[in-house]
Amino acid sequence: MLPWAEMMRAALAMGLGPERFWALSLREWLWLADTGAPAIGRPALDSLMAAFPDRRR
Repeated sequence: MLPWAEMMRAALAMGLGPERFWALSLREWLWLADTGAPAIGRPALDSLMAAFPDRRR
């Protein structure tokens, strides 16, 4: 599981508001935060996509 609260606190410290934070992809966040953490694997991504599908407008 990703440490969302920790990531949000770091984003706020960088001056990013919630809307900007949630608009970032995980890859963009990792680059911006330079955490050195590896990207999640495909099985974890598929699980997240199933749990939180994009809404159609």
